[in-house]
Amino acid sequence: MRIVNLTPHAINLMPEGETRIATIPPSGRVARCSVVRRQVDIFAVGGLAVPVNKTLFGTVEGLPDPQVDTIYIVSNLVAQAVPNRPDVFIVDDVVRDPEGRIVGARALAHVGG
Repeated sequence: MRIVNLTPHAINLMPEGETRIATIPPSGRVARCSVVRRQVDIFAVGGLAVPVNKTLFGTVEGLPDPQVDTIYIVSNLVAQAVPNRPDVFIVDDVVRDPEGRIVGARALAHVGG
């Protein structure tokens, strides 16, 4: 099974009960959803006029077509945009360091119907 990391970060897989870590480096290609923002309001925050946008996420960019024996790890947003792709996964059950930063994940998950 070939695993392609379509995020900009290395992914450390740390299954429960294992002492080893499998690191999946970024592929150099990032799958993203296009974004359209439309300002709908302005809030006053600390003396600043802060725009409030309505954000619409559109088509997925950078996600290759399905390939035999290949899975793709993407962001949650991208995975939600393509729920019928059985080859698209997200990291699941994250592991955090003492400062709360994500350092790995115990599993992968499929988002879809």
